[in-house]
Amino acid sequence: MSDKKREQRKNEHVEIAMAQQDLPQSDFDKMRFVHHSIPSIDVNEVDLTCELDDFTLSSPLYINAMTGGSDWTKQINQKLAQIAEATGLAMAVGSTHAALRNQDMAPSFEIVREVNPDGIIFSNVGADVPVEKAQEAVKLLDANALQVHVNAPQELVMPEGNRTFSTWLANLKDIVETIDVPVIVKEVGFGMSKETLNQLYDIGVKYVDVSGRGGTNFVNIENERRDLKDMSYLSQWGQSTIESLLESIGFQADMNIFASGGVRSPLDVVKSLALGAKAVGMSRPFLNQVEEHGVEATIEYVNAFHKQLKKIMTMLNAKNLDDVVKAQKVFNHDLISWIKQRELNVQ
Repeated sequence: MSDKKREQRKNEHVEIAMAQQDLPQSDFDKMRFVHHSIPSIDVNEVDLTCELDDFTLSSPLYINAMTGGSDWTKQINQKLAQIAEATGLAMAVGSTHAALRNQDMAPSFEIVREVNPDGIIFSNVGADVPVEKAQEAVKLLDANALQVHVNAPQELVMPEGNRTFSTWLANLKDIVETIDVPVIVKEVGFGMSKETLNQLYDIGVKYVDVSGRGGTNFVNIENERRDLKDMSYLSQWGQSTIESLLESIGFQADMNIFASGGVRSPLDVVKSLALGAKAVGMSRPFLNQVEEHGVEATIEYVNAFHKQLKKIMTMLNAKNLDDVVKAQKVFNHDLISWIKQRELNVQ
């Protein structure tokens, strides 16, 4: 594929993603908190600090991987980096493969570090990238961590996508053992199972973004790019973010579990935290905010988001993120069925 076509594909991904809508019914709506009428803490006592094994985030919310690899997405990355710098959010860029293939595309990613020199930034590559290219991706951004995305359904629906996956696990192991920053293995919206998490644990992965179904849908994005648009029947493939977090419960003592995929609101973030996520990423909400309303309005959106997180945590008597996990939860029959059929140890 030519560099021009790759740049066009990057733009198509963003355009189609921005046009997608939230699902009318989300698995986040299938979980509720038990309300207790008299909180014992004040809002100003709530601390959003997220302590991870290798670094500390001032907020559990982060800007998840989206863009880079074209002139337009460079502008978007610049805006998102301005928001991250102003609000203290960690930020992930989209796949850096375009820059690794063509140095002319590097500025569309490097702009993030230029704008936010002291911020927490995640670089991003695919599971098939050679170790030396993974190292280049970290160097490109002086990244604090490296996301390695796994996206088999997307590749299989993509007209020009990858068709070989048998080397992924071994390659992931090589990357984890070689890269000198934390490696975050990230789904792209199809969720993870306990079996996948066990595979990753066995090769030494300590950070995972389960990224469940419900947000940006890459089956739909790639299907739109197919001449016949003939694979829409896979649009609901995979586990939701809630289901994926339930799958992860047995691994949370040994792995840093991140959540993303279909996160719409501060309440969805708190529900993710209550199910054991250490941090929660959003992509499309930030993308739509900044493109429709601009940088300053999006900074205000993030600040309001943080205030609302603290209000919800106050209702749960949660002074910090560890306390959120203790909140009493109730699941509807669909999630109870998933828990039982998957034999998950959920308290």
